[in-house]
Amino acid sequence: MCDYSLHGFENRLAREGEVLVVHRFYSGSKGLTSPEYLKAIEEGTGWMAILRKLFAAPRDCAVCIPDGAQLTLHGLSRSLQERHGLSATEEVTFRQLSANAETYRDAVEFRNGVKLRVQDLEDGQSVEVVALSSENVVIEDTVRLA
Repeated sequence: MCDYSLHGFENRLAREGEVLVVHRFYSGSKGLTSPEYLKAIEEGTGWMAILRKLFAAPRDCAVCIPDGAQLTLHGLSRSLQERHGLSATEEVTFRQLSANAETYRDAVEFRNGVKLRVQDLEDGQSVEVVALSSENVVIEDTVRLA
C-alpha cells in the first residue's frame, strides 16, 4: 500500500480515476501523491502573502495503492523506454515486492514482465489509477420467475 518509508507522513487510499505523480518526499523517499498537494502557495503582495509563503508549506500526503491495482503511466522518459523496451504510455500492475520491513517494496509491473520500484521512477511521473483491484467484478441480475 504505502512503502514503509512513507509511514510517518499523512496518507490516504487512492481513488479510481484520479491522476497522481511520483514525488520525492522530504525524507528522501519517493512515493505517490496528488498534484493538488504540491501546488505552491498562491502568490500575493503584502505582509500576509509573505507570512503565508513562510508558514503554509505544501502538504506532504502520500497516496497509497493496493497490491494488484491497475495503473497507467503517462510520459515515461526516453531513458526508461530504451532501457526496458517500453512505450511513452504503459499499463502496469502495482506490486508490493516484499513484506519485509525497512526495505523499499512498492513497484510497478509492466506487461513485458519488467518490474520497477517506485524509487526508480522519475519525479513528476504521471500515474493514472484505473482500478484499485485486478479483479473484474461482474454482478448479474437474476430474474425469478414464479
